[in-house]
Amino acid sequence: MKSIRTVLSSLALSLLLAGTALAAEKVNINTADAATIDRVLLNIGPSKAQAIVAYRKANGAFRSADQLALVKGVGLKTIDKNRDRIVVGGAAAGAPARKPVAAAARPVPKR
Repeated sequence: MKSIRTVLSSLALSLLLAGTALAAEKVNINTADAATIDRVLLNIGPSKAQAIVAYRKANGAFRSADQLALVKGVGLKTIDKNRDRIVVGGAAAGAPARKPVAAAARPVPKR
């Protein structure tokens, strides 16, 4: 009886650790290709993954995961399901450069 309990405990622990390892996979939406986005994100198929890459190439890097909602076919529920899988890092190669925002000029104090 103890051996069955030991085997079941070991099996349950293995499944728990395997599930954690799979859930830990992340994808940088600014550098990943469509196949990687499709593989890692839930409810994102090949066509939506390609749309994400096309949007990124046309509009530049994403600044937050919420900006994925600007891609046709990607909704807020999908973003919320994948929030722990999405990384927003450096811009993808070939992305249009964004103009830097000029800082507001401050008056120079008199001496």
